[in-house]
Amino acid sequence: MLNRRTFLQKTLAFGAAAAVSHLPARAAWANERDMRLFWFGSPGRAERTLAVARLFEGANPGVRILGEVGGNDYWSKLTTMLAGGNAPDIFQLEPGRFADYAGRGTMVPLDDYLGRTIRTDRLLPGTMKLGTVAGKVAGLPLSNNAFALLYDTEAFEKTGLTPPGRGTTWDDFARLCIEMTKALGKKGVWAVGNAARYSYALEAFLVQRGKRLYGEDGQIGFDVEDATDWYGYWESLAANGGCVSAEVQALDKNQIDSNPMSRGHAVMAIAFSNMLVAYQALQKNPVGITNLPVSEVGGRSGLFYRAGLHFGIARNAPDPELAAKFLDFFINDVEAGKILGVERGVPINLDVRTAVAPTLDDVQKRSFDYVESIADFVGDFPAQVPVGASELEDRVYRTVADRLAFGQISAAEAGQELVSAAQAILSR
Repeated sequence: MLNRRTFLQKTLAFGAAAAVSHLPARAAWANERDMRLFWFGSPGRAERTLAVARLFEGANPGVRILGEVGGNDYWSKLTTMLAGGNAPDIFQLEPGRFADYAGRGTMVPLDDYLGRTIRTDRLLPGTMKLGTVAGKVAGLPLSNNAFALLYDTEAFEKTGLTPPGRGTTWDDFARLCIEMTKALGKKGVWAVGNAARYSYALEAFLVQRGKRLYGEDGQIGFDVEDATDWYGYWESLAANGGCVSAEVQALDKNQIDSNPMSRGHAVMAIAFSNMLVAYQALQKNPVGITNLPVSEVGGRSGLFYRAGLHFGIARNAPDPELAAKFLDFFINDVEAGKILGVERGVPINLDVRTAVAPTLDDVQKRSFDYVESIADFVGDFPAQVPVGASELEDRVYRTVADRLAFGQISAAEAGQELVSAAQAILSR
């Protein structure tokens, strides 16, 4: 028997007897108003997404949304479907891979639908920049979020240590992590995961230095010294017991449920603000949220608002106008917004944001309030992640950091390796 979690990881379809994953390019029985929707995320996200789809169906008689949830194989599955001409009408992308898929011409540009089918007059100013690649709006940002540090509040209460906050520097954070691991006194439990492999954590570190992970020219925005300093920080923290062992970190598949905090090996996690909801669902203790450490008190925060996620319309979608109508509904309908809450991030429609705020539960409100509270602490929107960035995510960031954690290379060698690999990939 399938439990709730397993069921929601499977293909979900409204009124459809067959699993979407087994559909041919267009099933013979499919209604011409059927539309396939593909996303990844937690069971809670699935429930919210499906509820919005039902709401859309109710407002559009004859339309049926066929929903499919992807797991750890999401990206390989999506790539295979796109290559085989069997792409879902609408699919979800995250910012680190968005430009790659746009660059391959897999999505219908949305420019002709903006202001017409997709209303933009009440969206947060500048939001469409987050969906723009090579001068075209390739996909629709669904929300805003920001980098965040999540922590087990009871762990800090029991140890008597003070949680990090706006004035916590990276040096302060290192000392805190070492103290926390010692104070916990539990074998196999550390203060935090090893974030050397997370490109988004590196980006915050770089922005604090006045640099970027990627520049407007589509190349990396940092040098070997920056990368070496980053790797050196985590190498030292690991050596002093402040972050998890290499063996534990290697089990992290960059999914919430595989993060060391979710598996009980850490009491803090460097993540994104909207992930608080899903992290809390896996924790018995209340999870707090704050900003990442800073290079210096009063300096740049390293924070900026980013697209929580995107939806793109497949290039071969038979009815892109209907798909665009669904995207409009997803971000602009107040009732849809109340269902979605802040699980994907804070709504980008200002009216929806106002309507949603009073409906949030305590956990969602913590995420929402955090994004609102850093308004005076964030910098400009970053340059769009370039084509080739997903290859760096898949083959370089994690690999280099893991080799460092296992002692196979030094921090200096890791820094040189990252920069060389990035330059080679992004210059193709």
